[in-house]
Amino acid sequence: MRSDADLAAALAAEAGRILLEVRASGRYAGKELGKAGDAAANCYLVDALRAARPDDGLLSEEEKDNLARLGMERVWIIDPVDGTREYGEERADWAVHVGLAVGGVAALGAVALPGLDGGVVFRTDAPIALPARSGPPCLVVSRTRPAAEAIAVAEMLGGELVAMGSAGAKAMAVILGQADIYLHSGGQYEWDSCAPVAVAHAHGLHCSRIDGSPLIYNQADTYMPDLLICRPEWAEKVLGAVARVG
Repeated sequence: MRSDADLAAALAAEAGRILLEVRASGRYAGKELGKAGDAAANCYLVDALRAARPDDGLLSEEEKDNLARLGMERVWIIDPVDGTREYGEERADWAVHVGLAVGGVAALGAVALPGLDGGVVFRTDAPIALPARSGPPCLVVSRTRPAAEAIAVAEMLGGELVAMGSAGAKAMAVILGQADIYLHSGGQYEWDSCAPVAVAHAHGLHCSRIDGSPLIYNQADTYMPDLLICRPEWAEKVLGAVARVG
């Protein structure tokens, strides 16, 4: 049987291919493109996971929640298109998330960035070395609603803000050495961060709530208030700055 990591990576890559195909069809634009892509990718991922892992739970942004998952140890948490706006605008900063939570922990998964040249899939079982970074920190923030805490922390640490779309794209930017810190306090849902957190943690990054407490998945309420993913050398400074910001 295919391993969980192989399954996650294969599904994320194929969903990305489907999304590019939908976009290239020319049948949709803007918000309609986002809706069509979400529907197509979600249908593929949900059907594939139910066939490959019928005994596991499943939580998808685009699927009615089945609370039977709360009694399950293993739950797949997926976001067919993370960054629907960016996908609809034909930008590159959108992602496909396929994550697996085990006992409430983001255990493994894959994040696909199909909009990058050739498409890239980051996976928990194949971490790459983090590029060297120096100088003031770079913080990735939302294009449309940068978190007030992130702005304040950047000022306290003498850092620079870089706006980007998808949560997955932001987290992978830290892995790629394009940024040092991803701090978000504007609220997300479990599907926004499960796969990115699993992948980031596997690459040696710090992952937590912005008060340093652990991120817990497969909850009845899927809302997650905040998130911190950063290079380990910045974790203590960022958490301290957030505490001072209050």
